[in-house]
Amino acid sequence: MRSDTVIKQEGMKILLEKLGKVDAERFISLIIREPFDYTKWQKNLFDKLNVAELSKRVMDSLAE
Repeated sequence: MRSDTVIKQEGMKILLEKLGKVDAERFISLIIREPFDYTKWQKNLFDKLNVAELSKRVMDSLAE
């Protein structure tokens, strides 16, 4: 199991790589500012996708 510090470092690295400095900072600010329940958000994230569409999105993201 990874430590909290390692998870935070890896998460920040991913945010910076994918969003850049400005948008990563905006993302963090948005998460801190608003009450956010990841579990509720995640449950509805893929509601409208069938298995084939979800699989294609995963495969496309892995190819990037």
